[in-house]
Amino acid sequence: MKKQEVNGQIITKYKQYLKLEKSLSENTISAYISDLEKLLHYLEEENINITDISLEDLEHFSAGLRDIGIHPRSQARILSGIRSFFHFLLIEDYIQQDPSELLESPQIGKYLPDILSVEEIDSLISAIDRSTKEGQRNCAILETLYSCGLRVSELCNLKISDLYFNEGFIKVEGKGSKQRLVPISQKAINEINNYFISRNEGLIKPEYEDFVFISRFGKNISRIMVFHIIKELAEKTGLKKSISPHTFRHSFATHLLEGGANLRVIQCMLGHESIGTTEIYTHIDRSKLRDEIINHHPRNNKKLP
Repeated sequence: MKKQEVNGQIITKYKQYLKLEKSLSENTISAYISDLEKLLHYLEEENINITDISLEDLEHFSAGLRDIGIHPRSQARILSGIRSFFHFLLIEDYIQQDPSELLESPQIGKYLPDILSVEEIDSLISAIDRSTKEGQRNCAILETLYSCGLRVSELCNLKISDLYFNEGFIKVEGKGSKQRLVPISQKAINEINNYFISRNEGLIKPEYEDFVFISRFGKNISRIMVFHIIKELAEKTGLKKSISPHTFRHSFATHLLEGGANLRVIQCMLGHESIGTTEIYTHIDRSKLRDEIINHHPRNNKKLP
């Protein structure tokens, strides 16, 4: 059997492993395979079999990622996916020892995501033309993103059967098909109910009737469409920040923390497995920090004699 055929069989089994054993979404699986293909291309050029690769080979591959200018964060993501692949090869007995076990990732600094102020969020929502069906839907989308801190995929897949407005919660299916209950604001509830009036008058294909946010084609709205909506609003309002649906999630978490919410509560709301992921939001605006010190530190208290 040719090497390409063997590799093809291994990749097929790996996809099944990611879907069935790891319960990853189709988008995440595609990302894993896309990163793995970079390694397969390298192995093909070097005439190395997947099952014969060594730590030294992987280090050369990693160095190549750096040499062609791939960002350290992207390098780390690619190497993380490759470690997952070799773990699969090990448990399936394709290899006897995992060569990626001692593979080091590049050092990356903490990333402080851009956030929007409440005024900027209000400005974006106010710029929406509510006289159209799409306008009322888009308003409900932005309010839900900000009110609940959802990932864009969670928003696109939100179901009517998962809305518990009387209790003030929605049920969200996050990464790895893990479900969580998230509080929703009355403002977002009102906007969704207003949107439902026009939604129920439009085209909805039978298999998409339970989805909350529907496109003009009768299907649940796509990730790309949500990105496009937000980009257009940013241009319309003259907002210079580079924003995406995830910016609303960052803003949601940061505003909660600044308002005094417990980090563990924010972790549950966002659906983070590790508290370390949530700790990225503990950054504080430097001007606010200075004001707090000036106003409250005893050495800066002007009332002292």
